[in-house]
Amino acid sequence: MSENHHENYENMTERQKNRTIWSVITASSLGTLIEWYDFYIFGSLAIVLATKFFPADNPTAAFLSTLATFAAGFVVRPFGALFFGRLGDIIGRKYTFLVTLLIMGFSTFLIGCIPGYETIGFMAPVLVLILRLLQGLALGGEYGGAATYVAEYAQPHRRGYWTSWIQTTATAGLFISLIVILITKNTLSAAEFDSWGWRVPFWISILMVGVSYFIRKNMKESPLFAKAKSEGKTSKNPLKESFGNKFNFKFVLLALFGAAMGQGVIWYTGQFYAMSFLQKVMNIDSMQVDYLMATALLMGTPFFVFFGWLSDKIGRKAIMMTGMLIAILAYRPIYDSMYKSVNIEAKTVANDGIKETRTAAIHKDIASDSLITFHKETTYTDGTFIKKDSIVHWSAAGPVMKDGKAEDPKVTKSITLSTDTRWYLVFLVFIQVLFVTMVYGPIAAFLVEMFPVRIRYTSMSLPYHIGNGVFGGLLPAVATYLVTQGKDAGHPTWYLEGLWYPIGVAAVCLVIGLFYLKNKNNNIHD
Repeated sequence: MSENHHENYENMTERQKNRTIWSVITASSLGTLIEWYDFYIFGSLAIVLATKFFPADNPTAAFLSTLATFAAGFVVRPFGALFFGRLGDIIGRKYTFLVTLLIMGFSTFLIGCIPGYETIGFMAPVLVLILRLLQGLALGGEYGGAATYVAEYAQPHRRGYWTSWIQTTATAGLFISLIVILITKNTLSAAEFDSWGWRVPFWISILMVGVSYFIRKNMKESPLFAKAKSEGKTSKNPLKESFGNKFNFKFVLLALFGAAMGQGVIWYTGQFYAMSFLQKVMNIDSMQVDYLMATALLMGTPFFVFFGWLSDKIGRKAIMMTGMLIAILAYRPIYDSMYKSVNIEAKTVANDGIKETRTAAIHKDIASDSLITFHKETTYTDGTFIKKDSIVHWSAAGPVMKDGKAEDPKVTKSITLSTDTRWYLVFLVFIQVLFVTMVYGPIAAFLVEMFPVRIRYTSMSLPYHIGNGVFGGLLPAVATYLVTQGKDAGHPTWYLEGLWYPIGVAAVCLVIGLFYLKNKNNNIHD
């Protein structure tokens, strides 16, 4: 790419620039959306995957192991940011995120091909972990490239607006993953989905990646990077310049602890932890949770663009810090309201609303042991429906004993919500998505503007992916652990204990951001 490309771009009319930036956004956003889809399919199917790739004898441990594997993909993202960020600042933005797209797509497809734990034993979780690590590395290089690429094409006074379209892709990827799962579940029977249908969303990604690859292949390099490269001003050692230079490293730390860290935990609280809370803590039917989340995400997504646009007018800092503050104050009341919305004690059982049955089956591994399932269905007058299964081990001599006493039954419960409650929960999740849009909508422009062209890809990618990959990515596992500990300890509001993690991280970030971040948006051309 020559300097002429940059000069031609500078000489374009405003209308031509808008047309060009839309083609750039389409190409960048489509690929980024697919990578987020690939990444979040795993999280969206975490409950199902726990039964496929991990031992089934301890469901809680299997689910925590699945969340830990999910988190591993986030934790490794900073390493992807360093590796691919360096390539992006040396070779170019375009070619680097072509590579990340292909790595992500093939890793996702292969997860859908791995045999289950019952077939290949511990090799199943090992292979899943390896592919999750590859996904994390690829995503670590993807986002910085897309955000930098769009920002370097955008007009300075509209940079927040244009880059906010990239910000919609993370939520859109999650939204599409939920829609694909819902369509697959509705197309197949429950038994078919549980047997092999859960693999379909992983397989579909390879088709989308192919389309995106050919679109991206025809893109040109960003004009600012093309100019820097033609003038010999690109960095020969972006890692050293980004992190070995004390002045620049100070801004890397400020970007992390003053913005990206808090943004990361708010993002994952409002989207992934909300989904996990509805499923695991409130025991709401998983398909209904998917509908609920998809509706809230669809309603909230346009606000990414709104707050990106607003950040061009009043500054990035004001919007991001306000979003963090409101989230910190509102999380506990919101989640308390969510939990109490399914208050069975306040509901009335319908006439003939209770049905109880009992079934028995021989244990597949122990011939002398039977599994007796007590199945109970309860219908309430407002339309709420609860299914509860209690499974106990029974031998010829009576209940199976462990340490001198009968084993506790394994209890599973699923709640189908009434219409009013469902819409109330949609509203509460939507409010959390609004917090996400406030902190996430402006942050791409904010990070890009902090660093010069020659080391921008590397410098902005690392704080973003530590903030999101480490602080945000660990949230589901840490929060689930805190809730479990609170419940075991008999804490009266055990279901709120997981929120201390995002509240604490966001509070630290808010204080640092308020005192040390600039209010004014920066120019990125130097």
